Formats: sequence, C-alpha cells, structure tokens
Amino acid sequence: MSWLPRSPKARRRLWVVAAVAPILALAVGLALWAMQDGVTYFVSPSEANAETAPVGRDMRLGGLVEAGSVRHDAEGQVWFRVTDNAASTQVVFRGDLPDLFREGQGIVAQGTFQPDRSFRADQVLAKHDETYMPREVADRLKERGEWRPEGAQP
Repeated sequence: MSWLPRSPKARRRLWVVAAVAPILALAVGLALWAMQDGVTYFVSPSEANAETAPVGRDMRLGGLVEAGSVRHDAEGQVWFRVTDNAASTQVVFRGDLPDLFREGQGIVAQGTFQPDRSFRADQVLAKHDETYMPREVADRLKERGEWRPEGAQP
C-alpha cells in the first residue's frame, strides 16, 4: 500500500505542492534575511549594553538631553549626554542640530555605538512642539515613572 493517492489528478497536485513548497520557503527565508539589515533597533541609555547594542550596529538612542552636557567645538562637532534618568550615554554628532534641540529636551539620535560605548550619531531628531515626545522615549520614561505629560499629577 502506497502513501500516494490513487487518483492521478490528486497525485499530480501532490507533486506540484511538493515542488512549490521548498521554493516558496527559500524565497521567504531570503526575503527575511535581506530585511535584517534594514531594521533599526531603539534603545534607551539604561538598556544600551554590549549585548543589546553591539558596536557598529545601526541603532536609535532616545532620551532626554542632560542639563549642562552640551559642548560645541570650532569644527562643528557637538558632544552631549542623553539620559533616561537611570543611566546616560555620551553622544557625538557632527552637523547642524535641529532648531528645537536644547537641554532637557526629548531626542532620538540615529547612529552607532563605538568601542568606548559612546554613541556616534548620524542624525538627531528633536520634538516639534510642547506636547510631543517620541513614542519610544515616552514609553521608556513612563515605565520608570520618570516622565509625565503636561498637567499630569505625580
């Protein structure tokens, strides 16, 4: 007794499915593998360690600009610290900062971590009005009870 169906039509369908399934699985696998380089992970300073934020991997770092930490040099490089009130990370950025960038401001910086665990930013995004906080930053700060929207009671 064979495991194949007796009907020639059913047997043909089985062979088509058996031939198409591995090709489809290979196509899905290749698509997922190709997309892994396009994913940009978000971390807060307290989550940024060597395992969750490896050196050289494109990441987003979010938090508040630490008061008194912003320094500029003559070559257009800016140093500042990003904090989530539990930890802070040194950020180095070369370029023009957004007009709304200031101390105590919620920001998201995109770039890579360096071997010394500083963060080299390629892009810095700041909030655009008084009520906006980047969703990832607000979620992390709310988890720790550190950030509340305007008018909220502690």
